[in-house]
Amino acid sequence: MTALAQEDVQLLSEHERQFQRVDLTLFGRYMLANRQEFPCQLLNMSPGSAAMITPHSGEINERVVAYIDHLGRIEGKILRLFHGGFAMSVNASEQKRDKLAAKLTWLANRHELNLPEDRRHERVTPKKRTAVIKLEDGRTYNARIIDLSLSGAAVELSVRPAIGTVLWIANMRGRVVRHFDEGVAVEFAAVQKRETLENIGNQ
Repeated sequence: MTALAQEDVQLLSEHERQFQRVDLTLFGRYMLANRQEFPCQLLNMSPGSAAMITPHSGEINERVVAYIDHLGRIEGKILRLFHGGFAMSVNASEQKRDKLAAKLTWLANRHELNLPEDRRHERVTPKKRTAVIKLEDGRTYNARIIDLSLSGAAVELSVRPAIGTVLWIANMRGRVVRHFDEGVAVEFAAVQKRETLENIGNQ
C-alpha cells in the first residue's frame, strides 16, 4: 500500500470514528474536477463523509461537488473507491456539520417518528390530467396524470425512464421510484404546496 493510500484509509477511518454514519437512499448529481456531471445515489453518510453509487468513480483525492435531494450541496474529495461507486469526505464548518447531523438524524428517523412531512399524503385526481414530462437531457413527453399528492404522482407515460431518473412534471422536480403497467410513480424532491397541484394543468 502506498503512503498516499495509507493516508486515505487513515483519513476515512478518522471520519468514520468521529461521525456516526446513517444509511439513506437519496438521489442527486455530482461533478468531478473536469466539470463532468453524473447522477448518483447516496448509500450512507455522516457529517464528515458519504458513500455513493456512481456510474463514474473519478480518482482518489479528486475534488467532488454533489447536490443531494433533501440535503443540498456537499463538497469534498474522493477518499476510497469501491465497485460501483466511491466514498468522499465532506468539507464543512463545525456549525454546518451540526446542522447536517441534525438533518441526517431526521431523515433516518422520520419513518419511526411518523413526522408530518413523511405521512402518506392524500392522493387526488387533478381537474386537468394532461401534463408535460421533461427529462434532464431536454426530452419531453406528453403524460396523463393518474393521481398525485403533495409528495408524489402516478403518471401514464409511453416511455419508462429508469428508476432514479430525475424529471419534471410541469415545474415540479422529482425522480422515478417505481414502474407499473401504465407508466411510472414519481417522488417529488420537495413536498409541494396544495395550490401548486391545483394549478398543474395550467403550467
